[in-house]
Amino acid sequence: MISKTAEYALRAVTCLANDTQSSVSADILAEKTKVPRRYLTRVLQDLASSGLLASRSGPGGGYILVKPTEKITILDVINAVAPLERITACPLGLKSHTSLCPLHAELDRAFAATESALAAVTIRQLLESTNPIVPLREVPL
Repeated sequence: MISKTAEYALRAVTCLANDTQSSVSADILAEKTKVPRRYLTRVLQDLASSGLLASRSGPGGGYILVKPTEKITILDVINAVAPLERITACPLGLKSHTSLCPLHAELDRAFAATESALAAVTIRQLLESTNPIVPLREVPL
């Protein structure tokens, strides 16, 4: 449903949300999120361009969240790197389809429901979940 790029972005933002006091280098983020560094660098640049992250260069530099975790939703992160594409016109380009056919209308409703669900969950909610499984961390069995 979401792209690998969006998955990587969510891992990076979740990791940064755990360490909001200081910037985190791309090397450390790559290690913690299990994302290839070169790929992660591009994802981080997109997140910074969207205004979710700030980057600092030089010694002690790295990436830091710009917004508080209660203001960042899963959908915000996905839209920053690989937005979900809604169906607004016939994907086949059929001229007689001046509105969506029943198939594409249902698919678009599913996309709308997905967008709504992802927009309702903040990064803070993920981190404060009562689920014993902690994002990006091994937990004792």
